[in-house]
Amino acid sequence: MKSIIGFLMAALVAGSAFAADAAPKAAKPDLAKGEASFAVCAACHGADGNSGTPANPKLAQQHPEYLVKQLQEFKSGKRANAIMSGFASTLSDDDMRNIAFWLASKTAKPGFANDKQTVALGERIYRGGIADRQVPACASCHSPNGAGLPSQYPRLAGQHADYTATQLVAYREGVRKNNAQMPMVAAKMNDREIKAVSDYIAGLR
Repeated sequence: MKSIIGFLMAALVAGSAFAADAAPKAAKPDLAKGEASFAVCAACHGADGNSGTPANPKLAQQHPEYLVKQLQEFKSGKRANAIMSGFASTLSDDDMRNIAFWLASKTAKPGFANDKQTVALGERIYRGGIADRQVPACASCHSPNGAGLPSQYPRLAGQHADYTATQLVAYREGVRKNNAQMPMVAAKMNDREIKAVSDYIAGLR
């Protein structure tokens, strides 16, 4: 009996060791390579990931896991964008990780809310949602200051209002489909509410 137990324990340990060997760890991101690869992206997203064009998102300080996911989905076609799909198609998984972690190391420049007439509405939606339409508070996932949650929800603070509004409309209209939750949220928001909350988000820090 003891010999059988000993054999089973040895098999278990050997199996565990084999499983560990079979799952190699991802290489540590190379920030220097990430910076070099990002050079082609700088024309639209800024040399340090702080886009100066409202239609193009700021990427600096974004969670790297989120950036990798977006690049993978541009490449696969799950997220549709002709320009980004073309760029992403040339990147390996390591390239994506290098770029994403380099961008995460950069500091995002603060933005500003510009529409004083809608800032109260934007704040109300961001912090409390729209109860009568079951629209959840943005802060419940993206945090009160817009910092998001690594590996789960992207950073929003300081993002260009034009870009945020465009993405919310894309979710609402079924154009952007690479997220299960956001289309259901955006479908319940009108243009004025989308514009107000996007402008409010631009001023978060």
